[in-house]
Amino acid sequence: MFSGSPDTFPRLVGDIGGTNARFAFIAGSGQEMAAMRTLSCADFEGPADAIEHYLGEAGLARPRWCAFGIANPVDGDFVRMTNHRWAFSILELGERLALDRLKVINDFTALAMALPALAPKELVQVGGGEALVGRSIGLLGAGTGLGISGLVPSGGDYVPLEGEGGHVTLAASNAHEAELIAWLSRRYPHVSAERVLSGPGLVALYEAHAAVGGQPSEQLSAAEISQRGLAGTCALCVETLHTFCAMLGTVAADLALILGARGGMYVGGGIVPKFGDFFARSGFRERFEQKGRFSEYLARIPTYVIHAPYPGLVGAAQVLERAAASA
Repeated sequence: MFSGSPDTFPRLVGDIGGTNARFAFIAGSGQEMAAMRTLSCADFEGPADAIEHYLGEAGLARPRWCAFGIANPVDGDFVRMTNHRWAFSILELGERLALDRLKVINDFTALAMALPALAPKELVQVGGGEALVGRSIGLLGAGTGLGISGLVPSGGDYVPLEGEGGHVTLAASNAHEAELIAWLSRRYPHVSAERVLSGPGLVALYEAHAAVGGQPSEQLSAAEISQRGLAGTCALCVETLHTFCAMLGTVAADLALILGARGGMYVGGGIVPKFGDFFARSGFRERFEQKGRFSEYLARIPTYVIHAPYPGLVGAAQVLERAAASA
Protein backbone atom coordinates (compact mmCIF):
# COMPACT_ATOMS: atom_id res chain seq x y z
CA MET A 1 0.00 0.00 0.00
CA PHE A 2 1.07 3.58 -0.61
CA SER A 3 1.11 6.46 1.82
CA GLY A 4 1.40 10.24 1.87
CA SER A 5 -0.66 13.35 2.44
CA PRO A 6 -3.96 13.67 0.56
CA ASP A 7 -2.59 16.42 -1.69
CA THR A 8 -0.17 13.90 -3.28
CA PHE A 9 -3.08 11.80 -4.60
CA PRO A 10 -4.35 10.65 -7.02
CA ARG A 11 -1.07 9.43 -8.50
CA LEU A 12 -0.37 8.24 -12.02
CA VAL A 13 2.62 6.01 -12.72
CA GLY A 14 3.99 4.89 -16.06
CA ASP A 15 6.62 2.77 -17.75
CA ILE A 16 7.36 3.87 -21.32
CA GLY A 17 9.51 1.71 -23.55
CA GLY A 18 10.35 1.81 -27.23
CA THR A 19 7.30 -0.32 -28.06
CA ASN A 20 4.72 -0.09 -25.26
CA ALA A 21 3.58 2.38 -22.62
CA ARG A 22 2.17 0.96 -19.38
CA PHE A 23 0.17 2.97 -16.86
CA ALA A 24 -1.43 2.49 -13.45
CA PHE A 25 -3.38 4.65 -10.99
CA ILE A 26 -3.16 5.04 -7.22
CA ALA A 27 -6.34 6.69 -5.99
CA GLY A 28 -5.40 7.48 -2.40
CA SER A 29 -3.36 6.70 0.69
CA GLY A 30 -3.54 3.07 1.78
CA GLN A 31 -4.49 1.87 -1.68
CA GLU A 32 -2.66 -0.29 -4.20
CA MET A 33 -1.95 0.31 -7.88
CA ALA A 34 -5.02 -0.25 -10.03
CA ALA A 35 -6.28 0.11 -13.61
CA MET A 36 -3.09 -1.25 -15.19
CA ARG A 37 -3.13 -0.80 -18.95
CA THR A 38 -0.65 -1.39 -21.77
CA LEU A 39 -0.80 0.85 -24.85
CA SER A 40 1.18 0.76 -28.08
CA CYS A 41 3.43 3.81 -28.40
CA ALA A 42 2.94 3.75 -32.18
CA ASP A 43 -0.75 4.62 -31.70
CA PHE A 44 -0.02 8.03 -30.16
CA GLU A 45 1.88 11.21 -31.05
CA GLY A 46 3.45 11.48 -27.62
CA PRO A 47 3.10 10.67 -23.91
CA ALA A 48 0.46 13.36 -23.32
CA ASP A 49 -1.88 11.80 -25.89
CA ALA A 50 -1.26 8.33 -24.47
CA ILE A 51 -1.90 9.45 -20.88
CA GLU A 52 -5.08 11.34 -21.79
CA HIS A 53 -6.36 8.30 -23.69
CA TYR A 54 -5.55 6.05 -20.71
CA LEU A 55 -7.32 8.32 -18.21
CA GLY A 56 -10.37 8.73 -20.44
CA GLU A 57 -10.69 5.05 -21.33
CA ALA A 58 -10.38 3.99 -17.68
CA GLY A 59 -12.69 6.78 -16.45
CA LEU A 60 -10.12 8.11 -13.98
CA ALA A 61 -9.88 11.48 -12.25
CA ARG A 62 -7.09 13.94 -13.00
CA PRO A 63 -3.94 12.85 -11.15
CA ARG A 64 -2.05 15.34 -9.01
CA TRP A 65 1.29 13.56 -8.96
CA CYS A 66 2.83 11.56 -11.75
CA ALA A 67 6.07 9.65 -12.32
CA PHE A 68 7.17 7.50 -15.20
CA GLY A 69 10.27 5.80 -16.43
CA ILE A 70 11.20 6.18 -20.08
CA ALA A 71 13.62 4.22 -22.25
CA ASN A 72 15.93 7.15 -22.80
CA PRO A 73 18.46 9.36 -21.04
CA VAL A 74 16.72 12.12 -19.08
CA ASP A 75 19.00 15.14 -18.95
CA GLY A 76 17.20 18.45 -18.72
CA ASP A 77 13.71 19.38 -19.86
CA PHE A 78 13.62 18.01 -23.40
CA VAL A 79 13.43 14.27 -24.01
CA ARG A 80 13.89 12.67 -27.43
CA MET A 81 13.52 8.89 -27.35
CA THR A 82 16.34 6.77 -28.79
CA ASN A 83 14.20 3.84 -29.99
CA HIS A 84 10.97 5.66 -30.81
CA ARG A 85 9.82 8.90 -32.45
CA TRP A 86 8.41 10.54 -29.31
CA ALA A 87 9.98 13.84 -28.27
CA PHE A 88 8.59 16.17 -25.60
CA SER A 89 9.21 18.84 -22.97
CA ILE A 90 8.75 17.62 -19.40
CA LEU A 91 7.58 21.10 -18.33
CA GLU A 92 5.01 21.34 -21.13
CA LEU A 93 3.79 17.81 -20.43
CA GLY A 94 3.18 18.66 -16.78
CA GLU A 95 1.33 21.84 -17.74
CA ARG A 96 -0.86 20.10 -20.33
CA LEU A 97 -1.87 17.42 -17.82
CA ALA A 98 -2.32 20.05 -15.04
CA LEU A 99 -0.06 18.09 -12.69
CA ASP A 100 1.15 19.37 -9.33
CA ARG A 101 4.27 17.24 -9.62
CA LEU A 102 5.87 15.28 -12.46
CA LYS A 103 9.01 13.15 -12.29
CA VAL A 104 10.46 11.60 -15.45
CA ILE A 105 13.40 9.24 -15.06
CA ASN A 106 15.21 6.58 -17.07
CA ASP A 107 13.15 3.39 -17.27
CA PHE A 108 15.85 1.17 -15.79
CA THR A 109 16.47 3.63 -12.98
CA ALA A 110 12.77 3.22 -12.20
CA LEU A 111 13.07 -0.56 -12.46
CA ALA A 112 16.00 -0.49 -10.05
CA MET A 113 13.79 1.35 -7.55
CA ALA A 114 11.35 -1.57 -7.71
CA LEU A 115 13.85 -4.27 -6.76
CA PRO A 116 13.61 -3.97 -2.94
CA ALA A 117 9.80 -4.04 -3.22
CA LEU A 118 9.56 -7.25 -5.29
CA ALA A 119 8.26 -10.39 -3.59
CA PRO A 120 10.31 -13.63 -3.66
CA LYS A 121 7.60 -15.25 -5.83
CA GLU A 122 8.27 -12.59 -8.48
CA LEU A 123 11.90 -13.69 -8.87
CA VAL A 124 13.54 -16.85 -10.23
CA GLN A 125 17.10 -17.44 -9.06
CA VAL A 126 19.55 -18.78 -11.64
CA GLY A 127 22.71 -19.89 -9.85
CA GLY A 128 24.90 -18.30 -7.21
CA GLY A 129 24.68 -18.12 -3.46
CA GLU A 130 22.87 -15.78 -1.09
CA ALA A 131 22.53 -12.05 -1.70
CA LEU A 132 24.25 -9.91 0.93
CA VAL A 133 22.01 -7.33 2.61
CA GLY A 134 23.13 -3.73 2.27
CA ARG A 135 25.45 -4.34 -0.68
CA SER A 136 25.31 -3.01 -4.23
CA ILE A 137 22.77 -4.53 -6.63
CA GLY A 138 23.08 -4.77 -10.42
CA LEU A 139 20.32 -4.72 -13.01
CA LEU A 140 20.16 -5.25 -16.77
CA GLY A 141 17.47 -6.24 -19.21
CA ALA A 142 16.93 -6.67 -22.92
CA GLY A 143 13.86 -5.40 -24.74
CA THR A 144 13.65 -2.88 -27.54
CA GLY A 145 17.04 -1.78 -26.19
CA LEU A 146 19.39 -2.91 -23.42
CA GLY A 147 18.82 -1.20 -20.09
CA ILE A 148 21.40 -1.16 -17.32
CA SER A 149 21.16 0.26 -13.81
CA GLY A 150 21.73 -0.67 -10.20
CA LEU A 151 21.35 0.32 -6.56
CA VAL A 152 24.19 1.55 -4.38
CA PRO A 153 23.77 1.55 -0.57
CA SER A 154 23.81 4.95 1.12
CA GLY A 155 22.77 5.90 4.64
CA GLY A 156 20.66 2.82 5.27
CA ASP A 157 18.87 3.13 1.93
CA TYR A 158 19.75 2.75 -1.74
CA VAL A 159 20.59 5.28 -4.43
CA PRO A 160 19.54 4.25 -7.97
CA LEU A 161 22.04 4.63 -10.80
CA GLU A 162 21.16 6.35 -14.05
CA GLY A 163 23.29 5.82 -17.13
CA GLU A 164 23.49 4.36 -20.62
CA GLY A 165 25.51 1.22 -19.97
CA GLY A 166 23.74 -0.63 -22.76
CA HIS A 167 25.90 1.28 -25.23
CA VAL A 168 29.25 0.02 -23.97
CA THR A 169 31.35 -1.80 -26.57
CA LEU A 170 30.50 -5.51 -26.77
CA ALA A 171 33.49 -7.79 -26.27
CA ALA A 172 33.95 -11.31 -27.60
CA SER A 173 34.75 -14.16 -25.20
CA ASN A 174 35.81 -16.69 -27.83
CA ALA A 175 36.84 -16.95 -31.48
CA HIS A 176 33.29 -17.58 -32.72
CA GLU A 177 31.95 -14.47 -31.01
CA ALA A 178 34.87 -12.50 -32.46
CA GLU A 179 33.77 -13.61 -35.94
CA LEU A 180 30.19 -12.58 -35.24
CA ILE A 181 31.24 -9.15 -33.95
CA ALA A 182 33.59 -8.67 -36.91
CA TRP A 183 30.67 -9.34 -39.28
CA LEU A 184 28.41 -6.96 -37.33
CA SER A 185 31.11 -4.26 -37.36
CA ARG A 186 30.75 -4.10 -41.13
CA ARG A 187 27.09 -3.18 -40.63
CA TYR A 188 27.35 -0.86 -37.62
CA PRO A 189 30.00 1.79 -36.87
CA HIS A 190 29.88 0.71 -33.20
CA VAL A 191 28.91 -2.79 -32.06
CA SER A 192 27.53 -1.95 -28.64
CA ALA A 193 26.02 -4.43 -26.22
CA GLU A 194 22.58 -3.13 -27.21
CA ARG A 195 23.26 -3.85 -30.90
CA VAL A 196 23.16 -7.57 -30.01
CA LEU A 197 21.40 -7.89 -26.66
CA SER A 198 17.99 -6.48 -27.57
CA GLY A 199 15.03 -7.32 -29.79
CA PRO A 200 16.58 -5.80 -32.93
CA GLY A 201 19.91 -7.22 -31.78
CA LEU A 202 18.51 -10.74 -31.70
CA VAL A 203 17.65 -10.37 -35.39
CA ALA A 204 21.13 -9.01 -36.15
CA LEU A 205 22.72 -11.88 -34.22
CA TYR A 206 20.65 -14.43 -36.15
CA GLU A 207 21.77 -12.88 -39.44
CA ALA A 208 25.39 -12.83 -38.28
CA HIS A 209 25.23 -16.52 -37.35
CA ALA A 210 23.85 -17.36 -40.79
CA ALA A 211 26.47 -15.30 -42.62
CA VAL A 212 29.46 -16.50 -40.60
CA GLY A 213 28.33 -20.13 -40.74
CA GLY A 214 27.36 -20.03 -44.40
CA GLN A 215 23.83 -21.14 -43.54
CA PRO A 216 20.58 -20.15 -45.25
CA SER A 217 18.40 -17.77 -43.26
CA GLU A 218 14.88 -16.35 -43.39
CA GLN A 219 13.44 -12.91 -42.77
CA LEU A 220 12.42 -13.49 -39.14
CA SER A 221 11.37 -11.13 -36.37
CA ALA A 222 12.86 -11.32 -32.89
CA ALA A 223 9.65 -12.99 -31.67
CA GLU A 224 9.84 -15.62 -34.42
CA ILE A 225 13.50 -16.34 -33.70
CA SER A 226 12.66 -16.76 -30.01
CA GLN A 227 9.64 -18.97 -30.68
CA ARG A 228 11.51 -21.29 -33.04
CA GLY A 229 14.57 -21.38 -30.83
CA LEU A 230 12.59 -22.24 -27.70
CA ALA A 231 10.60 -24.89 -29.60
CA GLY A 232 13.79 -26.35 -31.06
CA THR A 233 12.38 -26.27 -34.59
CA CYS A 234 15.20 -24.18 -36.08
CA ALA A 235 18.83 -25.06 -35.34
CA LEU A 236 20.05 -21.61 -36.34
CA CYS A 237 17.53 -19.98 -33.98
CA VAL A 238 18.60 -22.28 -31.14
CA GLU A 239 22.25 -21.36 -31.73
CA THR A 240 21.31 -17.67 -31.80
CA LEU A 241 19.51 -17.88 -28.45
CA HIS A 242 22.42 -19.71 -26.85
CA THR A 243 24.87 -17.05 -28.03
CA PHE A 244 22.49 -14.31 -26.89
CA CYS A 245 22.26 -15.76 -23.37
CA ALA A 246 26.02 -16.33 -23.12
CA MET A 247 26.85 -12.79 -24.23
CA LEU A 248 24.29 -11.44 -21.77
CA GLY A 249 26.15 -13.39 -19.09
CA THR A 250 29.39 -11.65 -20.07
CA VAL A 251 27.83 -8.19 -19.81
CA ALA A 252 26.10 -9.07 -16.52
CA ALA A 253 29.40 -10.24 -15.05
CA ASP A 254 31.13 -7.05 -16.17
CA LEU A 255 28.44 -5.01 -14.42
CA ALA A 256 28.65 -7.16 -11.28
CA LEU A 257 32.39 -6.57 -11.08
CA ILE A 258 32.07 -2.83 -11.69
CA LEU A 259 29.44 -2.42 -8.96
CA GLY A 260 30.68 -5.11 -6.60
CA ALA A 261 27.11 -6.42 -6.79
CA ARG A 262 27.18 -8.77 -3.81
CA GLY A 263 23.52 -7.86 -3.30
CA GLY A 264 22.68 -9.77 -6.47
CA MET A 265 22.30 -9.29 -10.21
CA TYR A 266 18.78 -8.92 -11.60
CA VAL A 267 17.70 -9.58 -15.19
CA GLY A 268 14.54 -7.88 -16.44
CA GLY A 269 13.27 -6.58 -19.76
CA GLY A 270 10.78 -8.10 -22.16
CA ILE A 271 12.91 -10.89 -23.65
CA VAL A 272 14.64 -13.08 -21.05
CA PRO A 273 11.63 -13.66 -18.73
CA LYS A 274 9.89 -15.32 -21.71
CA PHE A 275 12.76 -17.77 -22.17
CA GLY A 276 11.72 -19.75 -19.08
CA ASP A 277 13.76 -22.88 -18.39
CA PHE A 278 15.81 -22.36 -21.56
CA PHE A 279 17.56 -19.44 -19.88
CA ALA A 280 18.40 -21.48 -16.79
CA ARG A 281 19.89 -24.21 -19.00
CA SER A 282 21.72 -21.78 -21.29
CA GLY A 283 25.32 -20.66 -21.02
CA PHE A 284 24.33 -17.46 -19.18
CA ARG A 285 25.40 -18.54 -15.72
CA GLU A 286 28.53 -20.38 -16.89
CA ARG A 287 29.64 -17.28 -18.77
CA PHE A 288 28.73 -15.06 -15.82
CA GLU A 289 31.23 -16.96 -13.68
CA GLN A 290 33.89 -17.22 -16.40
CA LYS A 291 36.18 -14.42 -15.23
CA GLY A 292 39.48 -16.11 -14.44
CA ARG A 293 40.82 -14.95 -11.09
CA PHE A 294 37.41 -13.56 -10.13
CA SER A 295 35.37 -16.64 -11.01
CA GLU A 296 34.94 -17.60 -7.34
CA TYR A 297 33.87 -14.06 -6.48
CA LEU A 298 31.17 -14.13 -9.17
CA ALA A 299 30.08 -17.67 -8.31
CA ARG A 300 28.84 -16.35 -4.95
CA ILE A 301 26.67 -13.64 -6.53
CA PRO A 302 23.08 -14.77 -7.19
CA THR A 303 21.38 -13.87 -10.45
CA TYR A 304 17.61 -13.42 -10.57
CA VAL A 305 15.16 -13.21 -13.46
CA ILE A 306 12.34 -10.75 -12.75
CA HIS A 307 8.89 -12.25 -13.34
CA ALA A 308 6.78 -9.47 -11.82
CA PRO A 309 4.00 -8.36 -14.20
CA TYR A 310 4.61 -4.59 -13.92
CA PRO A 311 7.97 -3.97 -12.23
CA GLY A 312 8.52 -0.63 -13.99
CA LEU A 313 5.24 0.67 -12.56
CA VAL A 314 6.26 -0.50 -9.09
CA GLY A 315 9.50 1.44 -9.47
CA ALA A 316 7.74 4.62 -10.60
CA ALA A 317 5.39 4.30 -7.63
CA GLN A 318 8.39 3.99 -5.31
CA VAL A 319 9.80 7.21 -6.78
CA LEU A 320 6.63 9.05 -5.73
CA GLU A 321 6.65 7.35 -2.32
CA ARG A 322 10.13 8.73 -1.69
CA ALA A 323 9.10 12.17 -2.89
CA ALA A 324 6.04 12.16 -0.62
CA ALA A 325 8.11 11.06 2.37
CA SER A 326 10.48 13.99 1.93
CA ALA A 327 7.82 16.58 1.05
